[in-house]
Amino acid sequence: MADNLSDALKKLKLASADSTTDSVESCLDCLLKALAHNNADASEKFQEMGILPLLPTLLAPQSSCTPKVANIIAEVAKNEFMRSPCVEAGLIPPLVQLLHSKDHEVLLQTGRALGNICYDSHEGRSAVDLAGGAQIVAGHIKSLSQNTDPDNGKLLTVFCGMLMNYSNDNDSLQAQLINMGVIPTLVKLLGLHSDNTALTEMCLIAFGNLAELESSKEQFASTNIAEELVRLFQRQAEHEKKEMIFEVLAPLAENDVIKLQLVEAGLVECLLDVVVHTVDGVREEDVAQLKTASDLMVLLLLGDESMQKLFEGGKGSVFQRVLSWVPSHNHQLQLAGALAIANFARNDGNCIHMVESGIVQKLLELLDRHVDEGNVTVQHAALSALRNLAIPVVNKAKMLSAGVSDTVLKFLPSEMPPVQFKLLGTLRMLIDTQADAADQLGTNGKLVERLVEWCEAKDHAGVMGESNRLLSALIRHSKSKDVVKTVIQGAGVKHLVVMATSEHMIMQNEALVALGLIAGLDLVGAEKDFVGAGLVQVLHKLLSDEMSAPEVKYNSMVIICAVMGSEPLHKEVQGLAFIDVVSKLRSHENKTVSHQASLTEQRLTAQS
Repeated sequence: MADNLSDALKKLKLASADSTTDSVESCLDCLLKALAHNNADASEKFQEMGILPLLPTLLAPQSSCTPKVANIIAEVAKNEFMRSPCVEAGLIPPLVQLLHSKDHEVLLQTGRALGNICYDSHEGRSAVDLAGGAQIVAGHIKSLSQNTDPDNGKLLTVFCGMLMNYSNDNDSLQAQLINMGVIPTLVKLLGLHSDNTALTEMCLIAFGNLAELESSKEQFASTNIAEELVRLFQRQAEHEKKEMIFEVLAPLAENDVIKLQLVEAGLVECLLDVVVHTVDGVREEDVAQLKTASDLMVLLLLGDESMQKLFEGGKGSVFQRVLSWVPSHNHQLQLAGALAIANFARNDGNCIHMVESGIVQKLLELLDRHVDEGNVTVQHAALSALRNLAIPVVNKAKMLSAGVSDTVLKFLPSEMPPVQFKLLGTLRMLIDTQADAADQLGTNGKLVERLVEWCEAKDHAGVMGESNRLLSALIRHSKSKDVVKTVIQGAGVKHLVVMATSEHMIMQNEALVALGLIAGLDLVGAEKDFVGAGLVQVLHKLLSDEMSAPEVKYNSMVIICAVMGSEPLHKEVQGLAFIDVVSKLRSHENKTVSHQASLTEQRLTAQS
């Protein structure tokens, strides 16, 4: 075979020079045989003998040899090491010119050649881009899309594959295809050629690539992609095919318009069906499908309209089915069920209905199962759901009497920042406006000790911020001397002083209100901590800063008045010339601030 190949290559060199068609044809047949026998070896031989630069002259549009030459290039370009040499040999411009041919075989082999040269090759893609190949191929796909002839299906598959290889993992080339309007054409193809497995798969891979680009979502949303994908999904029995469709659905479902379209097209019923059939499965593919289907379900619920449509006033069958996942024995379903509740709990009406219907008990039982089992993702999801449910004021007392705070406190030893963060947020939501609960939790020495520890979690800004906010909330909502004492004993005061310097106005204010209550309820007990933390200096800075919000200025002055009863703090106030700063605030545009400035000035003057 090697000798025959060498002879054929030599003959081809001679024949291409005098262009005798018959001798060229026989040489080409021999080369195709050699490539079929051992593609890599034959391709190397091509390279050694300098055959590639001869091929452009053989790609004449009218020549009968042209399909075979294009076929040879397609076969050679299956080898990664041959793609750049194909570009360097100047094969791309004549190949792109052949795309104007009317001959079916020429188009087929040319599409294959260009697609293989582009595969994972920057040089190949750039050369095709420069020659305008993608535009011509996109035009062909558009004009051929209505024709359901089997031969035509093969050509469409090759052309779709060529565009896919051309743009794969290349954002700018994908954007170029989107701008050419490729997406609506491919969606039409999927609808008209759904019986053509190879073409369908090619469309799905192309969608998967293009759907990653944000700019594609708008075009996808203007097509009937949702209906087509759901219809296709319903017809699939094989795991691999379902996975391919899932890979397109996941990025598309990030778009809220498409979420609603998918819900209306019946995707949810498909997903629930997958869950039923895979929940007890032990095969890897069952586990994978269950995860993908339940994750996608949760994603669909992130859209406000799609979520509300599925909630159906709490009577929806989908809502009821998802609730049944929470007590499941399967961790993946428990997780998806808890996340789904958290997503349904995004407005007061839904939250109130869900608490009335007994969902809280299901979540508490789930958390109890995971105190020892310790599945962090399930803990995090269940706490997220409870936190959201606790937002409406009418739910707080009900949830407290159901024992939510007791269950949540079981996770206090957790060393996982995501769990810590949600635990803190849940408790903070629960005690908002609930004085008794704030009093009970605020006098829990273990809780306060853990909060103070987390206030120093510099590696986890979220946990640190939430700990500070909960510490402040315990004081603000309880207004209790016992809570203040517990916080002082737990060394929490200094953290509230630091919190008053936060870049977030809401946190500054929460800290200042808590500090004002500490000063009012136990100034003697807090005096040492106030001095040590530099409270007076912080207040002076906040009052001097023109950017400070009116509430921040007002609460800072309230604290100044409150600390005047402490000798060391009084001295610090006198030493910082507060009277100058405060007197300027008497003319502040905010009436509450200007009134408090007058009172504070009187207090400072009386005690100077």
